Amino acid sequence: MLHVDPNDLVPDPAWSTALPDWQTRLLGGKSLIPDLPLNGNVAEKALAIFKRLRVPDLVGNPTYGEVCGDWVFDFVRAIFGAYDPETKRRKIREFFLLVPKKNGKSAIAAAIIVTAAIMNERPAAEAILIAPTQEIAGIAFKQAEGIVRLDPALQRIFKVQTHLKKITHMVTGCEIKVLSADGNVVTGSKATYILIDETHVLGAKIKAPEVFLELRGGLKSRPEGFLLQITTQSKERPTGQFEKELNRARAVRDGRLDLPLLAVLYELPDAMSEREEWRNPKTWGLVNPNLGRSVHAADLIVDLRQAEEDGPEALALFASQHLNVQVGLGLKTGRWVGADYWEAAATPDLDLDAILATSEVAVIGVDGGGLDDLLGVTVLGRHAETKVWQHWSRAWADRDALSRARKIILPELDALADAGELIWVDNIEDEANPEIVEIALQVRGAGLMPETDGIGMDPEGVGSIIDALVDAGFSIEDIRAISQGYKLNAAIKTTPVKLKNGSMVHCGQRMMSWCVGNARVEARGNAVIVTKAQSGSAKIDPLMSTFNAVMLMSWNPQASRPPEPRIRYA
Repeated sequence: MLHVDPNDLVPDPAWSTALPDWQTRLLGGKSLIPDLPLNGNVAEKALAIFKRLRVPDLVGNPTYGEVCGDWVFDFVRAIFGAYDPETKRRKIREFFLLVPKKNGKSAIAAAIIVTAAIMNERPAAEAILIAPTQEIAGIAFKQAEGIVRLDPALQRIFKVQTHLKKITHMVTGCEIKVLSADGNVVTGSKATYILIDETHVLGAKIKAPEVFLELRGGLKSRPEGFLLQITTQSKERPTGQFEKELNRARAVRDGRLDLPLLAVLYELPDAMSEREEWRNPKTWGLVNPNLGRSVHAADLIVDLRQAEEDGPEALALFASQHLNVQVGLGLKTGRWVGADYWEAAATPDLDLDAILATSEVAVIGVDGGGLDDLLGVTVLGRHAETKVWQHWSRAWADRDALSRARKIILPELDALADAGELIWVDNIEDEANPEIVEIALQVRGAGLMPETDGIGMDPEGVGSIIDALVDAGFSIEDIRAISQGYKLNAAIKTTPVKLKNGSMVHCGQRMMSWCVGNARVEARGNAVIVTKAQSGSAKIDPLMSTFNAVMLMSWNPQASRPPEPRIRYA
């Protein structure tokens, strides 16, 4: 029978890594690492090794002890001081560091992995550093190789094999390997020490969940090992495995989840990001712990001015990479103004059934595109008592076509499918059209469909949907062609007004938050338009179907027959 130590099942409160006062600490310039009962001897030994290593790519090759700040030393202490030499176990198994570019991430990563190889006690252990690309893997290896070559003592105990990107400890046999996230980085991993540089790159890849499963699985048989992730924010909205890793780290930091994970996240509080306080240079030192060392305010000011001149994409890139601002609804410049008010308009427990049960009339918007687009459908109901517009959407996607054309957004689409808001299909016409018809029949069956113009759609590429609706008993008068481009200006401008004043609410769907965050605006004369071309590879089709529905509802439709008595909100 397998023996399980009961102590392993009960978290030790002394080793809790929760830091619920992190915002106060950040604003006060205090350490983001909680007080922990570290093994002082191990921590100081590792720190002494780390400090004496030399930085290979700085003039004069100063030591890490000379160039790093206290925040780095505290982090190194925590990583190695969490190891108990008596039980041969590490109390904290995972570490997550979120820090902007130019704060010495890659250099710190190389020094930590070399320190781990020196401190290692396991024969033939593996210490792997996973870089985001082959090019960066080469740079990372040069860092580790340079560290060894600059220290005569390390030259005597390490064998460097440049062509294999491998460094071997001659006594323990511990191998340092630098791998690239571009390739098949993990197959049956047995690594003891794992360091992932730029998780947002690896974590956005389709196979990332399998990679992390392999890494963590191999670590289970090495209780003295650790998994360390050092990353900046994603250049796009966090998605896929990176989103999961980031959310898990935040949950542990905030005290909502108890795991043997230490999360050190240099990011502004949400309220400050939403107020765009990241534009103020006075806040930059809060999230750039190396400000004044490897990163300088004067350089960032120049970068910010240039980004503002270059447009919203450049500004989002600057904010995400240099200030750890999460791309999404918080970066508002160049986005549709409705993004400013979308999240606040979410209504708990609102869904399609609730909309149909409380509305006096409802209309349907449809936006279809090519095979590599989403097919979006929106139901917009007008509440029988309050007259508030109530919104719900769904989308369909051709798995084969979209997978080939838009690989970069597949992790997000899979997350939307898991939420039940997007449906993968093998044939749009055969699988999506019947569901659209069913939604229309549901609205009509509830007595909410207007006598005419109850279904509005972009007239391009929707012939098969119209045929399916007619076959189901809808008339041509039920279907209204909604002109696109500048002629949608009224809906594009009306929707933000209603979101802000509370006369339009929605179901809080992740899909719509994503689409709203993707939307870009473009001025055309006196009109403002939202186009797919402006929004790049990310999708906005359900938002466009929303605008189609808003156009119909703006004409003050009346239901074709009085609705049955309905459930109403208190």
